[in-house]
Amino acid sequence: MGESKNIVAVTGGAGFIGSHTVDKLLDAGCHVVVLDNFSTGKMENLSKHKENQKLKVLTVDVTDGVFAPLSDIEKEWGPVQRMVHLAAQTSVVHSIENPINDVRQNFVATTCVMEYARRKKLKKVVFSSSAAVYGDVETLPVNETDACTPMSPYGVDKLGSEFMLQYHSMVHGIGTSVCRFFNVYGPRQDPKSPYSGVISIFVDRALEGKKLVIFGDGEQTRDFVYVGDVSRAVTELCLSNEGNGTPYNIGTGKETSVNTLAKTVIECCGKDIAIEHADSRDGEILRSVANVDKARKSFSFEAKTPLDVGLSATVDSLR
Repeated sequence: MGESKNIVAVTGGAGFIGSHTVDKLLDAGCHVVVLDNFSTGKMENLSKHKENQKLKVLTVDVTDGVFAPLSDIEKEWGPVQRMVHLAAQTSVVHSIENPINDVRQNFVATTCVMEYARRKKLKKVVFSSSAAVYGDVETLPVNETDACTPMSPYGVDKLGSEFMLQYHSMVHGIGTSVCRFFNVYGPRQDPKSPYSGVISIFVDRALEGKKLVIFGDGEQTRDFVYVGDVSRAVTELCLSNEGNGTPYNIGTGKETSVNTLAKTVIECCGKDIAIEHADSRDGEILRSVANVDKARKSFSFEAKTPLDVGLSATVDSLR
């Protein structure tokens, strides 16, 4: 009964990147079960699918394990074959203030997912890692083969989780892929969350007519990648069976300064907004941009959404 279905479990599937990934998996004809503790995820992110019989949403904290919540799914639909693990504690600042909680929410959660994958012999697991694993790099654009020297517990736990996937591929034969996300932005990113990115904060403030505050001189750069491109990469990797835990940079390969970003946001909002500079923040990485050759060669990944187009969509979603 279950063999004809492509059943995918998505942890953090009600969140920002997770809900866009669920959209794409459902579009691809998959049966999808979302596991989310709703600490940052929102049911409204999945509201357009509420009549869809191929989606189930479970309120689950992944750190408590996933065997019990998924057993009912197995009985009704058949065996889960693939997992996308996006559930995470995503604040670098929080990880520094509370490293033990970060280990639990990030490293322990990944271990729980991989233990399920090992025992159930899943075809594929995709894990959301982060550019934070690199730390402050010497040469740009940063390459997957560059040394990783994370500068926060968050980065350490993401890197440890990557090793957990590699181990499961090498020793237990589970297909695994790692996505090192750069600065992801787009609709459904919560601007009120303390973990949200600079783009959603800028857009939210600009729409309210408030000045944009840039820390430091604004010449620090980031690789801003649109969530639609990111979720496409995750979905593609999830639906392939191959993977030995190798990491892929998921970014645009283009460097954008925070000053340029602020000006573009103001243009997209069509308002006359002031920009103010504040003291720079300790430990902030000054430049970041991905080398995306590996993802391009391996599965033809390309971030197709230009910054102004992605920002316009983000502005429209927050209006």
